Amino acid sequence: MSWLMPLLILSFLIFFHELGHFLAARFFRVRVDVFSIGFGKRLFTIKRGDTDYSLSMIPLGGYVKMKGQDDLNPAIKSLDDDSYNAKTPMQRIVILLAGPFANFLLAFILYFTIAIAGHSTLAPVIGKIIENSPAQIAKLQEGDKIIEIGGKQIVTWDDMAKEIKSSTGTIDLVIERKKSLYPIVLTPKNLDTKNMFNEKIKKRMIGIAPLGDTIEVHSNPIEALDFAYIQTIKASTLIVQSLQKLIQGIVPAKELGGVVSIVQVTHQAAESGLIALLFFTALISVNLGVLNLLPIPALDGGHIMFNIYEFITKRMPSENMLIRLTIGGWVFLISLMSLGLYNDIVRIVNG
Repeated sequence: MSWLMPLLILSFLIFFHELGHFLAARFFRVRVDVFSIGFGKRLFTIKRGDTDYSLSMIPLGGYVKMKGQDDLNPAIKSLDDDSYNAKTPMQRIVILLAGPFANFLLAFILYFTIAIAGHSTLAPVIGKIIENSPAQIAKLQEGDKIIEIGGKQIVTWDDMAKEIKSSTGTIDLVIERKKSLYPIVLTPKNLDTKNMFNEKIKKRMIGIAPLGDTIEVHSNPIEALDFAYIQTIKASTLIVQSLQKLIQGIVPAKELGGVVSIVQVTHQAAESGLIALLFFTALISVNLGVLNLLPIPALDGGHIMFNIYEFITKRMPSENMLIRLTIGGWVFLISLMSLGLYNDIVRIVNG
């Protein structure tokens, strides 16, 4: 049953995304014919008003089918008052943006919940010290805990790293060693290191690594709002950078994962505890939001691109262009999904 939790989480994220589209469409009085979680043959359908609410066979996506909109045949139009096509380009853009926005909002809510509930993070306790680094010159020792930097209280390892990175010149530290406090003065240096994409970079550091001790951090509502905002922006930036590095070839295509990887990592997160699962769910939600904003026909970003074109030129793209670009978009997406699935299978086979 290890697949059940990931499937439920993925379905929930898709539901939330499509709910954004649905609510925005109904706000502008657009008729919604189908609200489906999954693609393919419908397994279960309930009709409420004009809308069929369905659960479909392939749980790898979902869709809201609005009157006058058909991705399989973008040439189909309807200019009735309750049709998607009858709305202005800006109204359509709002409807399209509502899906990704719902994913970002959900991630924000999850990060807020994490901050209130409390989560474990690295404590600012020194482990390994690099030879001839500022830390070694200042005679810092393994097990020292950094309490203050420049008069600012340090709670987590991230707090410490942020203060050192943004500092200029010499900095004043207060460390705790064997239950006694000691003032330390040192000057960080731009040292060679590697980022998460394995690129060589220069970074302002003092030459230490964490010991591995953790601390439980709880936030009040105001702090939780700040934490949720920062984490949502950080996750969005990470995904955009990952896509950029993938296009540049810095991240090899073999690192691309598919639905099997998502299931495996979600299962691992669930086994690690509720907070780890919430963190990963928030990251996947942001991932869905960012990817759907890519200017690829068949995705929200592609439709937004078409509507921006109409808004600027005051005319719709030709039907031939819409059909060609939409087919191209689907071919690209299916190829990308196939590559991810192939990589997953190779990883499984190779252990």
